[in-house]
Parts: sequence; C-alpha cells; structure tokens
Amino acid sequence: METTPFQFTNNTPLSLSPNFILPEENRPILSEVFSSASIPTIDLNNHDIDDLVSKISQACEKYGFFQIINHGVPKELCQRVLAVVTEFFQLPPEERAQFLTTDHRKLVKVFNYYQKVEGQGKVLMWGETFTHPWHPTENFTHFLPTNPPQYREVFTEYAREIGGLMDRLLSLMSQGLGLEKDCLKRKLGERPATYTQANYYPPCPDPELTMGLPAHNDISALVVLLQMEGVSGLQVVIDGKWVPVEPVPDAFVVNIADQMQVLSNGRYKSVLHRAVTNNRLARLSLPMFYAPNNDTVIGPIEDLIDEVHPPMYRNYSYKEYMDEFYRQEGARRRVKEAFELQH
Repeated sequence: METTPFQFTNNTPLSLSPNFILPEENRPILSEVFSSASIPTIDLNNHDIDDLVSKISQACEKYGFFQIINHGVPKELCQRVLAVVTEFFQLPPEERAQFLTTDHRKLVKVFNYYQKVEGQGKVLMWGETFTHPWHPTENFTHFLPTNPPQYREVFTEYAREIGGLMDRLLSLMSQGLGLEKDCLKRKLGERPATYTQANYYPPCPDPELTMGLPAHNDISALVVLLQMEGVSGLQVVIDGKWVPVEPVPDAFVVNIADQMQVLSNGRYKSVLHRAVTNNRLARLSLPMFYAPNNDTVIGPIEDLIDEVHPPMYRNYSYKEYMDEFYRQEGARRRVKEAFELQH
C-alpha cells in the first residue's frame, strides 16, 4: 500500500480519513493509561560501578525500558539532530516521496505503518517513518539525503556518539548478567546491522480513533531513542497496564529488543510498546537500532543455562528470525515466540 506523504507544511489541519480509523477493539483507550507509574531513570555518571550495573540489570529484567541521563552525548548535538530530522519531514511531500516504497528490504525508505484488519484491509497508522543505516566509524553518508544540506554532517557526528554509548550499555548489560564485559557485543556478532527509524507524528484531529504505532516488540537487540521534549506519545506495558514514557530533559530512552531477551535466556525483557497521537503538537522520535547481521546465530548464552534455567529458545540465524518476522506481516507479531522451546 503506497501512499503519498503527509502534507505537513499545509496550514490547514490534516483530516482523519477513514483509512486511518481503527475498529473499536484496536483503538487506544487513552483514559485507561496508568499515568502514576513510570520506568526508571538511571544516572550513568555513577562512579559506583556495581550500583550502576545493578540498576541497569534490574531495569532490563523488570521493565525492559529505562531512561538514562548524564550519558555523555552533547545536548546541542541531540537538539541539532532532532532539528535536522524534523526539517526532513517538513520538506515538500514530492521531495520525500522519492524515498517512498513498500519494499521493506530497501535500506533507505519513507513508509507508513499499517495494521491488517479483518474485513477492512489495511488501516494506516497516523505517522510517517524514514529509515536508513548508520555506523559509528565508517562512512555511511551515501545513504543519507542531501536535503536538508546539513543532514549528513549532523547525523555522522550523532552516530559516532551513539555508537560509543551503545558499546558502554552493552558492557554494563553483560556485567548485569554476570558475564564478561564484551560478551553481548561478541554474541551479537561482527558487522552488526545498525539503522535508524525516525517517526514523525503530525497533530491528529482525534487521537482516540487511530494510532501512531501499534503495540509491538522491537526486533533488534538494543535501541537508544531520543524523544522530543514536551511531547509524550510513547507508552509501554508494565504489569499489564499501559504506562506513558514521559520525555525527561536531556535523556535517552533505552529498550531491550527481542534478540537480547533470547541471548539472556529470558532474563532481560523485550516488552510491548506503542505510540499514541495527540491533537495539539507534532511529535518526533528518533530510535537508533543495533541488531545482528543475517548470518549471526542467536540463542541463549551457554553460561546462562543450567539445570534450574534450561534454554528457553532454540538457536536460529537472524535471517531465519527476519523471515518469520515478514511472514507475520500486518498481524500483531509474536516472532521470538516461534523459536521458544517447550519443556
């Protein structure tokens, strides 16, 4: 289903046409969101390494999501990358349309998420996504747009910083499992797949009728997400309830994805999350993903398996996992569950 990009630059409000309206049972019930709960915020500038490792492992085991402050990525760089990505989404629709595709195997693309609904076909989500690779040290600028003109320079600088931050997080998470510092990075393999998926959600006339992103688990291993300050929309499941992840000033949201849950033999949790819309402000979220390459074999790390903790998943190549992911297209995906072992 190829659609034209949103006309963001038009001053008239966007209309909620029928192809965005979800059936009642799929709509977000925003009055039932549990606003008094929250995910932890962890200060990375904690010189007690044992305490820091403990806090991160607890957050990974209990919530699968946490926010980090004092992470070392310059504030002005975060502001610049949000500004330049916003500028991309505000280019004329015909300019963004050159990247528009329904072929999800393309590395660089603009697309719209959708849900398949019985008897209704595909219902579009209220948002637009721009995805492309990134790399902390190698030149990836040929993948990036030439307009806005500063996009390539800003994103290269940002990718370098995020690469270093992810290495640090993977080390802390490895230690939290009682493993060598470099264990998770080694298990995720050489030449990991690193990509971003910027999501732009315009103000929505009726946020109760549609979604920005439907409930899903992330397919990669680790995600570091930058949110616009002052605009909420990300929600996660905690104890069976939807809980908002309010933007914390100068923070990143970190979340565990499916490959990390499998590697940790179920100790670290890849949890359901979604994006809802609002009727006042546009919202941008910028997740950076770290995933294995297709040939990497993923399975529970041997040091985490014993008689009390038998393997919860069988080994698989990441390509096998992605084939299963595409097989479940349009449905509420349960991909890692396809590789669970029965005891």
